[in-house]
Amino acid sequence: MRLCRPLVAVLGGLALALTTTGTALAADGTFIWVGPQGKAYALDNPPQHKCLDMAQEARAARNATKKALVVYAQKKCKGSATRLAPGQSAPSGARFASVVFDPR
Repeated sequence: MRLCRPLVAVLGGLALALTTTGTALAADGTFIWVGPQGKAYALDNPPQHKCLDMAQEARAARNATKKALVVYAQKKCKGSATRLAPGQSAPSGARFASVVFDPR
């Protein structure tokens, strides 16, 4: 239950940001990943050029957006980076702590 609240806060904030900025600044499509206990999560039309830290364990990133993205091993988009082209997926065991969509 503790892990659910931070995730809801992050996703709520992202939803608010997306509704106020419009889709012109969004990477059209869906970003999908696996969280704690193997539960799948998705983020529709994520914001471009912004580093997003994951609130909890995250792995198996899948890029179903129309833009490239980069997942990072550490928060604040630091550490080893893995670039995923549209339609590409990271290995199922590949963990990440942050992501940026349509990196500059």
